[in-house]
Amino acid sequence: MENEAISLITGDITALQVDAIVNAANNSLLGGGGVDGAIHRAAGPKLLDACRAIGGCPTGEARITPGFNLPARCVIHTVGPVWRGGNHNEEALLHACYTQSLKLGLENQCFTIAFPNISTGIYGFPRQRAAEIAIGAVQDFISTNPARIKVIFVCFDNENFRIYRQLLGN
Repeated sequence: MENEAISLITGDITALQVDAIVNAANNSLLGGGGVDGAIHRAAGPKLLDACRAIGGCPTGEARITPGFNLPARCVIHTVGPVWRGGNHNEEALLHACYTQSLKLGLENQCFTIAFPNISTGIYGFPRQRAAEIAIGAVQDFISTNPARIKVIFVCFDNENFRIYRQLLGN
């Protein structure tokens, strides 16, 4: 599913040959479960060393490392919010994850960037609302940025894929 700037696929984000993949990381950046663990395993031990050197990342911000053994040139690590009922700035923090990741990507000459479904796994963010925020943040960034950027939303499961497909109108 594709338009000029945004694509939607299901699959394994670690297999994509793009400028950057986004890692839904934890604050330590030292690996974890879900997509974070998969990216660390696929990239190899040098990714852990690079993340240790960064020293962590606050929620809503992003950091960048090389992709090491991944087909992607870079990994943009962003820390999504844990859902705590919606009254703890979760929506703004999730929006910032997408915006900061795109900004950091462009600063590092990354024009094709693949995103997972940030915060919708163990962090418990409601999937529908997370997808609305993700798509809105990406569309806003693309519409206000002169660089030609291509974003791929990579859904690991069919439920997220259906939500994104409906929201993107395809």
